[in-house]
Amino acid sequence: MDLLLIATYVGLCTIIFKTFKIPLNKWTVPTAALGGVFLIGALILLMNYFHPYAKFAKEVFVTTPIVPTVRGPVIAVEVEPNQHVEAGAVLFRIDPIPFELEVVRNRARLTEVSQGSLASEEDWKSARAQVDAARTNRDRAKQAYDRYAAAPTAFTAKEIEDRRQLYLGSEAELESAMARERSLRLKIEDAYEGEDAQVAQLRAELREAEYDLANTVIRAPEDGTVTQLAVRPGMMAVPFPLAPLVTFLPDQERVMVGSFWQNSMALIEVGAAAEVILDGVPGHVFKGTVLRVAPAMAEGQIQGRGALVSADALAKNGRAIAVVALDEDLDTYNLPRGVQGQVVVYGDRFSHVAIMRKVLLRMVGWLNYVYPIK
Repeated sequence: MDLLLIATYVGLCTIIFKTFKIPLNKWTVPTAALGGVFLIGALILLMNYFHPYAKFAKEVFVTTPIVPTVRGPVIAVEVEPNQHVEAGAVLFRIDPIPFELEVVRNRARLTEVSQGSLASEEDWKSARAQVDAARTNRDRAKQAYDRYAAAPTAFTAKEIEDRRQLYLGSEAELESAMARERSLRLKIEDAYEGEDAQVAQLRAELREAEYDLANTVIRAPEDGTVTQLAVRPGMMAVPFPLAPLVTFLPDQERVMVGSFWQNSMALIEVGAAAEVILDGVPGHVFKGTVLRVAPAMAEGQIQGRGALVSADALAKNGRAIAVVALDEDLDTYNLPRGVQGQVVVYGDRFSHVAIMRKVLLRMVGWLNYVYPIK
């Protein structure tokens, strides 16, 4: 843009010199040159500071790498590359047979253990009944022993001893029945959220197996387009995040991201007016507004690691990043995602200098008919 401004001034000076037939001498030429230096220098300083220009701007978008959560051979691919799909549409399928068998095994184990849990509950009820019967027998034997012991002259010592032994035997039977009842009761009370612990564990394993089976069908996470389809039937799908099989482009707002010098960071505010030119649409200026400004620059970040941070990292120059939302829909121009261009953000002060910035921006846009200016 600076070269265009200088070229424009030189052209104006040439026209003025020829129109008014001003002689070229040691007074007129230095005057025009020095005047141009001061005039253009002042205009460039005001224009660059109050109306910053991003020479490098690009449309930025987010993609979703599709990584399977289960391992298995791919048996079918249901979509074509660059095809728009709705959320839930099937992208490809993994062989489900091993996962179906795992579901069947877990269901069988759950049924077996559930039936065993019901049988344990019935055993506990039976043990309670046995405790009651043993207690009744113990009480009857104790009453008989007390009656014999209370009249030692009416019964022989052998008869009294026999009654005592019967009482002690019934007491032991009661203790054995109570121990068995306590064991069965503790087994039943060993529950998780009101359910037998083993049954709850098997139910969780069954849900996990059903989850894995459901994930053998890979679906679109939301509305979007499959931009890169690197999977074919017969390939082995592996849940490895660094090797996605499909690159999915969700439907999202198209925005431009520009990088600006740091001297104008304080003037780039959210909601400020902006203009954008694109290499793919020569001669056209897109209106827009600043949507947000990145709160940090990557050149200043550090992370904990084993090595010290080098001082060379401090020598890297960072640029402020601003996101601009366009008023027009780029889809109407049949432009692919990721187009590049230039962005200008207009400040509130020195609006007359903004006119010059607008003119220069449009001149750069016209030059895109020949070749992009970078």
